[in-house]
Amino acid sequence: MRRIPLLCVLALLGTTVLATPANAAPVALLSDPIYDYATAIRETVYVESPLDNDGDGIRDKIVADVIRPREAVAAGVKVPVIMDASPYYQCCGRGNESEKKVYAADGTVSKFPLYYDNYFVPRGYAFIAADLSGTSRSTGCEDVGGTAEVQGAKAVIDWLNGRVTGRNAAGAVVSATGWSTGKVGMIGKSWDGTVANGVAATGVPGLATIVPIGAISSWYDYNRANGMVNPRVSSVPSLHSLVNSRPSGTCSAVASALSSGHAASTGNYNSFWAARNFVPAAASVRASVFVVHGQNDLNVQGVHFGQWWDALAANNVPRKIWLAQEGHVDPFDFRRATWVSTLHRWFDYWLLGIDNGIMGEPMADVERAADVWQTSTLWPPSGTATANYVLQGTGNPGTLASSGAGSGSLSLTDAPSLSEANAVSSPTTARTGRKVYQTPVLTSDLRISGTPTITLRVRSSKATTTLTAKLVAYGTATRVNYRSSGEGISTLTTQSCWGSSSSTDDACYKDTAKVVSSAAYQVLSRGWMDGQHRDSLTATNPMNTSTYYTITWKLRPIDQVIPAGQRLGLVLTLTDPEFVTAHSTGATVTVDLAGSVLKLPIAPAGALAAPSALTAETPSVIYDGTVSPLAGTRFQ
Repeated sequence: MRRIPLLCVLALLGTTVLATPANAAPVALLSDPIYDYATAIRETVYVESPLDNDGDGIRDKIVADVIRPREAVAAGVKVPVIMDASPYYQCCGRGNESEKKVYAADGTVSKFPLYYDNYFVPRGYAFIAADLSGTSRSTGCEDVGGTAEVQGAKAVIDWLNGRVTGRNAAGAVVSATGWSTGKVGMIGKSWDGTVANGVAATGVPGLATIVPIGAISSWYDYNRANGMVNPRVSSVPSLHSLVNSRPSGTCSAVASALSSGHAASTGNYNSFWAARNFVPAAASVRASVFVVHGQNDLNVQGVHFGQWWDALAANNVPRKIWLAQEGHVDPFDFRRATWVSTLHRWFDYWLLGIDNGIMGEPMADVERAADVWQTSTLWPPSGTATANYVLQGTGNPGTLASSGAGSGSLSLTDAPSLSEANAVSSPTTARTGRKVYQTPVLTSDLRISGTPTITLRVRSSKATTTLTAKLVAYGTATRVNYRSSGEGISTLTTQSCWGSSSSTDDACYKDTAKVVSSAAYQVLSRGWMDGQHRDSLTATNPMNTSTYYTITWKLRPIDQVIPAGQRLGLVLTLTDPEFVTAHSTGATVTVDLAGSVLKLPIAPAGALAAPSALTAETPSVIYDGTVSPLAGTRFQ
């Protein structure tokens, strides 16, 4: 990457030089808050999309609300842009406190959600909060992961680089090339981060980095699971309705196309989903990628970071990853001080060209327990290898063995009312509809780092059935309670401030604490397969009731350590109504144990940096109730 001379950095950007004790050589540079936030330029630009998605004969206009340092213009200093493109700025709000855009009398934004503007504009960045097509003040229609959504956000980057036209509210052409370097970093949680993935997959020049947080990489895998519908999330048509801001009837054609394309009653993969799958386009990504994901995110599940990460790695995309123990939570709310510092250095490196050493640091930060993190030089760690575990015995429980072979057969009868809690708890108790296999008590820590797969040789009494597998750590421990209402965090009454404030936009946010509880087990990973989709996701193939089939599917990727003294368990069931639409056919499935195997990516001993408890940024709190369900289908 381009190196900026030290004197230029100090004079134009304002930086801090970090030094080690005893007058050692400088080790890093950081941009300083030298610009005045309160007097920053605020403007609204209507960027021309290449599409006319609402069919009115006029190209759609994407609203880019901009805030940038005024003094930089006077000094002739161009600045890079941090952008959060979102559908939520008016309907639902952003962040833990659901902040919305607030507008001044002249139509510009007087208060931006989140802290990105407060923190980074004084440090020599512009910030853009862009409304996705058909949301808030943008025209067009929101097509939920589709071409209009992605191309609209991409158009803002093209405008910053002088490739498309932007206008102000009066219709006058507005150019950004006089103040923008053209370099852009996209960031956002959930849908916002999903848009960043989609735009990066276009290979648009100027997009230097993306930071997708709890983001989707394939909309099929958000709404479906190997041929079955995911009942935990809002459907594509529902999401469109949630964020649509256009007058009644304007987007009826798009809404109708979404309803027919996503085919609510089927789990088939089709052209609709293919158009919303960014993974195959990873080879086009020119931006670096900083992935952040909760391993226990039951909304945007781990399949999204796992398959995206693997595709990026295969194409040598520069990348970094944080994996947390929380659910669908922003790192600002589970590791605030370290997150802001790391993000600062990440953007300084990729957008300002400051060689601060961040790319020479460990690739992965993984949370082991509440506020206890470990690092890995690479992820998955070098030396990670696949280990086979076989299923032995039909007792209660059976043995999950790392050597030998499986033998005999197991009969599973569908129990459609069996909850996950009843399926995985009390493993020595016989329960209809589930079978538990456990390792002996572990004599050393076992680290699973990557994507587990399960292969079962089965015969079904019906033409199809759901097949469900779950990995479980058995052993009482204090863990982050991702099933709490905050998905592992609790919002406190105190506040901390991150950046500069103005009379209309403060930089202060409520602090949070980890929610922990003592539990006898933790579900680490889940995976499902529809028997009739065993050969293909695009079409069904009913099972012959007299035939055995060897079926393999992936579980959700993880990086979890099962400590010595605990056991690793595999739980097999059929219907799993909490996670896939009840597909209960009343089947009885015979499992040939000799033809079945669990494959685990095991990291070698020594692949971990020593664990270190963080400085108490956020105290943990004990969850004082039973495990509660997540808060509905909230996507934000």
